Formats: sequence, C-alpha cells, structure tokens
Amino acid sequence: MQYFVSVIDDRTSSGTPEEMVAIDAFNDRLRSGGHWVFAAGLAAPESATVIDARGEEPIVTDGPFVESKEHIAGFWIIDAPDLDVALALMTDGSKACNRRVEVRPFLV
Repeated sequence: MQYFVSVIDDRTSSGTPEEMVAIDAFNDRLRSGGHWVFAAGLAAPESATVIDARGEEPIVTDGPFVESKEHIAGFWIIDAPDLDVALALMTDGSKACNRRVEVRPFLV
C-alpha cells in the first residue's frame, strides 16, 4: 500500500545542514528497504496558484488554497505493507527532518 506523508512546517526552506544530512540518510534507508516511491520539498505557499474551473469560466487565484500559519513544506510517497510499518518508518522520518508529519493512505 502507498502512503502520502506531508511534512508540516511554519517556514519554507528551513532545513539546517544537519537536518538535510539526516533526511538524505533516511531517504537512503527508504530506498534500500524498498519503501521509496518519491519525495520532494515544496516552494512557499505564496508561490501557489489555485484554479477553480467548476463554473462557466475558470477562476485563477494567486496564493495558497488555505491561509494558515503552518503548511506542507514537503512530502514523501512511500510503499509499506501496512499502516503499522508506515507509521514506524515515518516516526524515523519525523525525527530525521525534525518536523511533524502526517501519514495518509492513498485510496485504492
């Protein structure tokens, strides 16, 4: 099963050099364990564009969908046999990046 893991932060590009080393080591562990699918950091929420094409004409709005102190600063997509394994892995992911993370399964 695949899981989407959001990295929650109140700043953008806030990783320290030590955190980046720990994240790289954690990513290597995910790869070697067969859990790696994809991961990336995200630009600041202010760089987002929201498109709503549900009506007659699309509405394009600069800025984030939701104004909030915290935002998704990055993410992992991992593969794990079950939620318990995903949570154990991402407990270490949270420690590596020194941020809170949210783990959500993809719908199948």
